Amino acid sequence: MSSLNDVRLESNKNIKINFDSGDLSSDSGMLLVKEFASKIGFIKRIKNLFKTKDTAKVRFHKEHENLLQEIFHTIAGYFRENDADELTNDPIFNTILEKDTQASQPTMSRLFNRTDDDTLLQFENIHTAIRQIVYGVKPPERILFDIDSTTLVHLENKRVLDIIHIMLKTGTTLFWYLMVLPEIY
Repeated sequence: MSSLNDVRLESNKNIKINFDSGDLSSDSGMLLVKEFASKIGFIKRIKNLFKTKDTAKVRFHKEHENLLQEIFHTIAGYFRENDADELTNDPIFNTILEKDTQASQPTMSRLFNRTDDDTLLQFENIHTAIRQIVYGVKPPERILFDIDSTTLVHLENKRVLDIIHIMLKTGTTLFWYLMVLPEIY
């Protein structure tokens, strides 16, 4: 049985998530976003389907990498163009993008300047491919959300075992949101 204290990402086996404290980053949650994007094939689709009419013979930062950088920055809440310069050497984003350094603001601006109607069609093709994957996932019959899993510690052991037994018997998917919230019971 896997524990939250030791989780390895499927998209990058070199990354190990550990909840035993240590150095923290405000953007470390993006590692899980990358894992999700990798699992549904989003990153592979971007790499295979996104191209611009770039006339340069050599690029240090590939077009699909720049697009992924912009997408991950936007998901993390970095909307300003200058954020690219501030995050160039950010260790979390460099890990997510599997690079030593990210594209600068001028490089990202050149990417946006090369977009055209063909780029919009590529975005539509990527969107359609991902939508087919997501819609193809069979939803579970039941979902149990435990908003505050710390309350399970306060319940009687028999009740906890009953809940787990019902989940296993009915095939219910359980999402544990590890948050510290006021008691709701």
